[in-house]
Amino acid sequence: MTAMEIDTEKNIQRKHSTYQSLDKTFDIKNEIYRGQQYSQIYFARLHTMRTLLYSLVTHWKPHVPVCTILGLEEGKECIIVGTLYKHMQLKPCVLDEYSKERSAVPPVKPQNFMHPDDHLVLEDESGRVKLGGTVLSPSTYVTGGVVALHGKETTAGDFLVLDVFEAGLAPQIVPQLKSSEDKYVVFISGVSVGSSTSNPLQFQLLVDHITGHLGDEQEQGIAAEIVHVVFAGNSVESPLGLLNGQNLASKDQSRVSEAVQVLDILLSQIAAGVSVDIMPGSNDPANFALPQQPLNRCLFPGSRTFNTFNSCTNPHCFELDGVRFLGTSGQNIDDLKKYSEARDELEFMERTLKWRHLAPTAPNTLGCYPFTDRDPFLIESCPHVYFVGNQDKYGTRILEGSEGQMVRLISIPKFCNTGLAVVLNLRNLECHTLSFGAQPSTLKTFNDA
Repeated sequence: MTAMEIDTEKNIQRKHSTYQSLDKTFDIKNEIYRGQQYSQIYFARLHTMRTLLYSLVTHWKPHVPVCTILGLEEGKECIIVGTLYKHMQLKPCVLDEYSKERSAVPPVKPQNFMHPDDHLVLEDESGRVKLGGTVLSPSTYVTGGVVALHGKETTAGDFLVLDVFEAGLAPQIVPQLKSSEDKYVVFISGVSVGSSTSNPLQFQLLVDHITGHLGDEQEQGIAAEIVHVVFAGNSVESPLGLLNGQNLASKDQSRVSEAVQVLDILLSQIAAGVSVDIMPGSNDPANFALPQQPLNRCLFPGSRTFNTFNSCTNPHCFELDGVRFLGTSGQNIDDLKKYSEARDELEFMERTLKWRHLAPTAPNTLGCYPFTDRDPFLIESCPHVYFVGNQDKYGTRILEGSEGQMVRLISIPKFCNTGLAVVLNLRNLECHTLSFGAQPSTLKTFNDA
């Protein structure tokens, strides 16, 4: 890497790290669309998770028999494994637009479609059964999750749930913390260059801090310890009303491309000194359905000249110095917020890890590619760091598994609204935030380990 000059006599060398991309599982270049629907991805999910759960329930309740839904007998306790479906009264339906008779609908919270009368159903290839009891809360679970249930069939034909078993955290490789020195990874999301809420000076301050052009010698020494930068989605935002499916006038075309050009200039400044990953988000010029494919490198004529610039998928998985990272640009958690309830974003993140699925609501309410023989969102190896971008506020905590797994959860706030970037220390996986503002006091650091 190039040295950052502090004065004519002294240089500070930026630290290095070993980077490996693990995005191949989210690549759809070799997929062939033949008009298939989504039943096959549900079948692939159920087949993989059921095989796993069958191997685990023998240790959970070894004396309780396992059967299919079709094989249920009234009053006989057993374990069934299947895919959850949540019946929701307030769930939006595209056919409602064309309904001639519009029935009165109860008031809906704008961000959540939960209703007290929602109930859960369990499905497998043999059939489906309505779930009863108080053990399984409809407010916690969503359509698409695969679980094992201990219970018995009632006289009404429902399945009374007595206990629930989830897959839990996947096996985790031992982190290879190769160095005792501090090395930092910076996470930013929701920069939204081109939007009305974006502050160009705020973003430039962030870039100057990362590249070592901000602050005194001590600040520049800290900047030299930054070895990787991740932009977790929604880096640009086109003006409202322009992308409406109509042909654009030449002046409107320049307005749309201007935000990407500005982003490219700033990314090239970062890539000149440190490796950077950019993930697509819901507002970026990428495909809508998950997994989102890398932003086209033609959009970044300046940044792509550096071998440190990486255009990545969403979700994104990679390793730095033996530490495995897994993250999304936020669509999976945003969708869970609409159809279930939790204390905060971190609890939603915990559930996806315990269910071993990044996006359980896909393809029901979250768009995804119709895979035929696999479900790429299944979590086969537990990451050491799990991050989600474009959230309302910053949050972090350690999640521990039953087999000694430890995961650093990070909720990354929208930079255009908060001015916050998240910094992770590779040495001990501790986190803190950097706050940037256009006020006289331009740079503040808050330690939130």
